[in-house]
Amino acid sequence: MADHYYTNQPNAKHDIHEFTFVLRGMTYRFKTDAGVFSRDRIDFGSVLLIEQMDIRETDRVLDVGCGYGPVGIVAAKLANRGHVLMADINERAVGLAKENLKNNHIENAAVIVSDLFTEIPNELIYDVVLTNPPIRAGKEVVHQIFEEAYHRLKEGGALWVVIQKKQGAPSAYSKLEETYKTVEKVTQDKGYWIIKAMK
Repeated sequence: MADHYYTNQPNAKHDIHEFTFVLRGMTYRFKTDAGVFSRDRIDFGSVLLIEQMDIRETDRVLDVGCGYGPVGIVAAKLANRGHVLMADINERAVGLAKENLKNNHIENAAVIVSDLFTEIPNELIYDVVLTNPPIRAGKEVVHQIFEEAYHRLKEGGALWVVIQKKQGAPSAYSKLEETYKTVEKVTQDKGYWIIKAMK
C-alpha cells in the first residue's frame, strides 16, 4: 500500500523536484520529493490560504502540518520581526522544509517533527495558527487540530484553515463555532473555503 503524506517515515523512493513560485508578489524556491503532500506544485488550497492569511510583523505563528513549508515560509516573511514554528509528522517533509527555509533566506522560523501538537511545548502561545489539515487522516484528526489550536492561541488570536467544501468545510465551520468566539468564511474559490476562527 502506498504511503500517505502524513506517514512519519515515507517509504516512497526519493524523486527530488525543484521549482519557483510567486506568492504575495515574491518569488520563492522550493525543493520537494516523493512521499510529501503536493510534490509537483503548491496546491491551490495552500496558495489561497497564503494569499488570504493576515499576519502582522511581530506575530508568533504556528503552522500545523507544514509539509515542505510554503505556508510557514511566507508567514515568516510577513512576520519579519516575529517567529514561526512549523511542524509536521512527516520526517521527509520536515527535512525539505528546513532546506527551503535556508534556500529562501528565512531566519525567523524553525521546523520540527511533531504528530500534530505532541512535540510543541505547552507553554508556547501564538498569535496565529495556520493549517491546511490532512483531510485524509480523518475528521477526528482535523477536529483535534481545531481544539488543540484553541489552547495554543492567545486571547484575540486566530486560527486560519483551508478546507474544500466537498471534504467537509461546512461541518468544519460548525465545529469551529462550538469552540471559537467568532468564525468567518473569509473567501471561497474553486470549492475551497478559507475560514478564520478567533479566540
